[in-house]
Amino acid sequence: MRGVAPKLVAAVAGAGFALGAVAAMAETPQVGGELNIVVGSKIPSYDAHIESTFGMIHPIRPFYSTLIRVNPDNPSSPTDFVCDVCEGGVPEPTDNGTTYTFKIRSGITFHDGKPLTAADVKATFDKIAFPPEGVASNRRAYFKMVESIEAPDDTTVVFKLKHASGTFIPSVAMPFNFIYAKADLDTHGYTWHQTNINGSGPFRFVEHVQGSHVTGTRNDDYYHEGKPYLDGYTALSAPKMSIRLQAIRGGRADIEFRGFPPKARDDLVAALGDKITVQESDWNCVLLVTPNHKTKPFDDPRVRRAMTLAIDRHGGSKYLSNIAIVKTVGGIVFPNHPLATPVDELKANIAGYSDDIADSIEHAKALLEEAGQSDLKFTLLNRGVDQPYKVVGTWLIGQWRKVGMQVDQDVRPTTPFYASLRKQKDFDVSIDFNCQSIVNPIADVSKFLPTAGNNYASFEDAELEKIYANLLRTANVDEQKILIRQYEKRVLNDLASQMITLWWYKINPHRSYVKGWKIAPSHYLNQSLDNVWIDKEEKKRHGL
Repeated sequence: MRGVAPKLVAAVAGAGFALGAVAAMAETPQVGGELNIVVGSKIPSYDAHIESTFGMIHPIRPFYSTLIRVNPDNPSSPTDFVCDVCEGGVPEPTDNGTTYTFKIRSGITFHDGKPLTAADVKATFDKIAFPPEGVASNRRAYFKMVESIEAPDDTTVVFKLKHASGTFIPSVAMPFNFIYAKADLDTHGYTWHQTNINGSGPFRFVEHVQGSHVTGTRNDDYYHEGKPYLDGYTALSAPKMSIRLQAIRGGRADIEFRGFPPKARDDLVAALGDKITVQESDWNCVLLVTPNHKTKPFDDPRVRRAMTLAIDRHGGSKYLSNIAIVKTVGGIVFPNHPLATPVDELKANIAGYSDDIADSIEHAKALLEEAGQSDLKFTLLNRGVDQPYKVVGTWLIGQWRKVGMQVDQDVRPTTPFYASLRKQKDFDVSIDFNCQSIVNPIADVSKFLPTAGNNYASFEDAELEKIYANLLRTANVDEQKILIRQYEKRVLNDLASQMITLWWYKINPHRSYVKGWKIAPSHYLNQSLDNVWIDKEEKKRHGL
């Protein structure tokens, strides 16, 4: 699939680096060693069922298992899935595509020593797909097609679907679907995992020192034979990008899994030469602008439309791609995917995508005047993460200034940012994001459903819900394209309920002695660390 395949950039001493695909030689993994990673965000909670941030996934994912996962040896593929706690291959559906039967491995234990069975898998997916009243589930909309989940015995889980759906297996494979013990949910309740960890993954939890680090040690009872290779890992909290870069350059850290902007990559390669390896990929992640429709005047579609018309996405791409981890102009679907709307169609049909930014600005001013908001003032809520949140937020404020809007920026650390966005909903307009793992467009665009658990715009629209319901029920690609175009136009143009900024671009420099990790089109994928190993001789060559 075009736009998903990663690139390996080989750093060459004295010559910068050479772009292009580089075939990695097969090497025998070595056992032992500690991996130090740097993470540019704090952990809002440990519960992957409610979180959507790399700040949780990178330090916490290695403690947990999933039912299936993307193939860690081929994580760039949107269709290559393998069993994790299930055994054999990922099952084919029966009953005309409406029944999936998974066989669960025997002998798996949670880190507290209790066995993992089909009952735990059922309890986990019940929590995700059918959460009780008042219990959050960030990916509930992904499982709209699921009618029931049963565990007839300790090694069998059966998913019954309302209708066949090509989005089901990719949704099951998402890395946020941590397997929780039914006993923990029954005994401690559905919020216990927000502050407690009991997984069955390749590493056991040691400690979390808030604002400092998370450490894990090898799980000697891990069910994938011979893994993990590492003795353990430490995830160092470093919100400032300059600190993360210094840590890798100075050897205090080995890798950062989220991504750096181009200049940071170039500086590391210039400093370390062949001691650094860079992997690059398009990124299934995009920053949004989310107006709070319950706060005036953002209940007025004219105001929202003026906001999106003021954004020069094409000019912004040329400028921001040099300084930030954003690059590609696109709609609601991952760019270059067969279901994505081509840019020329976006220019012709969607407000804010025209090349004629001067005309768009005049149109925006006229709409604001018509709405009685020519001197509109508001506050933009933003997350205290430099790349790309603060960079893009500052750019947006400059864009809106051109149509007369006066915007202050309220930058908050991750935890209070999420609290305002999700719980208090006391913001005017917020930076938001749709960062997904597996490229699964029909599931990914559920973010824009008014009833989605991760849509914070606070509005209702029966037409959007109807279009999406029809989209879920068709397996015909031509029909999917038509419906996605209708859905996208409704979201971005007719309602301007939320706004796309620019899609991200992933650049991962890491110390060349870090082996086994392969980049994916998401900073959420391939983060269990069970395939990662340290080349000890090469590390010595680095003087570490």
